[in-house]
Amino acid sequence: MPWRKTTDPYRIWLSEIILQQTRVAQGLPYYIKFTETFPTVYDLARATEEEVLKLWQGLGYYSRGRNLHAAAKYIVDECDGVFPNTYEKLLKLKGVGDYTASAIASISFNEPTAVVDGNVYRVLSRVYGIDTPINSTAGIKEFKALAQELIDPKQPANFNQALMEFGAIQCKPQNPYCLHCVFNDICVALQKNKIDTLPVKLKKTKIRKRYFQYLVFYSKNGKTILQQRTGKGIWQGLYEFPIIEEEIDSIRFRESDAFLKKTAPYTILDIQQYNTTPVLHKLSHQHLYATFWIIEVEELQENAIEITTLPSYPVPVLIERFIETYF
Repeated sequence: MPWRKTTDPYRIWLSEIILQQTRVAQGLPYYIKFTETFPTVYDLARATEEEVLKLWQGLGYYSRGRNLHAAAKYIVDECDGVFPNTYEKLLKLKGVGDYTASAIASISFNEPTAVVDGNVYRVLSRVYGIDTPINSTAGIKEFKALAQELIDPKQPANFNQALMEFGAIQCKPQNPYCLHCVFNDICVALQKNKIDTLPVKLKKTKIRKRYFQYLVFYSKNGKTILQQRTGKGIWQGLYEFPIIEEEIDSIRFRESDAFLKKTAPYTILDIQQYNTTPVLHKLSHQHLYATFWIIEVEELQENAIEITTLPSYPVPVLIERFIETYF
């Protein structure tokens, strides 16, 4: 991986933020795009948030992209472009927590701060037989303290990366290579037949279901409407078609007060339901069910944009796929 061939804190930071909640295979093309488009922290800081979100499009967890941009501006404006060089200073960057700060501090500045990711949790819980839930407050503190106790102060970068690699390649979640493991003589999980039950994780929060009805207006002169999503919810800062959030059958929806209010300002020529079965889009704690309504109107004036400009707007991947398919 290209980020393994550098100690540049800017590039290590980029890789760590991109790889949060993202597989390496998916994140690598984004890392390449970001380093090519924004080769320095100054380039990233000078960009607009829309430019950053457009490049981030498809990665999900868009707050990461917004925080990345905010942190770049902080480094340029408050730190004169000099990257924070200690664990404590790195924690002041927006979007940087214990894991990311530890990774940058150890890899870029040789500070002995232990990195604890999913792979490290798995190795330590099995080798030491720890059944404290890894996603509990007590578990987070316990495993961090243990990792910090074990870290090699002379080679913190090698230690952190080696332990993470060991968990990814050797001590895998399923079918780990226990017979050929250097720790098999001391591994508590192997001795007590607990490989499949460690690490322990608290149950996930209940998945919330949401139903999005998107109104895709288009006029004879080739215009449509996009709205920027505000607030602190999902997709903040991204664009989408006018939306009504409601679970309702197609006949009653077209007669609903919300639909009539949204369409009242326009002379409607035709209305078609694009997909009779809602498109399911899964997020970590939410399942979104999206229906697109194609609404042909005589004219669009206020807030209208050219349909040809749609690809330039940062949109959720759900909207991007619709645009690619329909327009």
